[in-house]
Amino acid sequence: MNVKRTTKRTPKSDVPYDPKNKATTLKYWKGATAHQGVAELRAKRGRPAKPPEERKEQIALRVDRDVLEWYRRQGTGWQTRMNAVLKAFRDAAS
Repeated sequence: MNVKRTTKRTPKSDVPYDPKNKATTLKYWKGATAHQGVAELRAKRGRPAKPPEERKEQIALRVDRDVLEWYRRQGTGWQTRMNAVLKAFRDAAS
């Protein structure tokens, strides 16, 4: 059985007040800021959310292999460029 051994040098607590004394505990925490939960303390990560009318929709699109390879060879942003070409075609047709 593993039993944790403590010596006189081992601190019993790492809090800067006596937890058994209610007055010192209240005095220590008097200036603390209360919060409603952990969610407000978490950092926001990722890109900011776009309004619903600006969001893109994910679809499955069948494209000829040679067309897809050509776009991919163009490098990063090939999907954005493909979207721009489709928009230009739409605008030209109307």
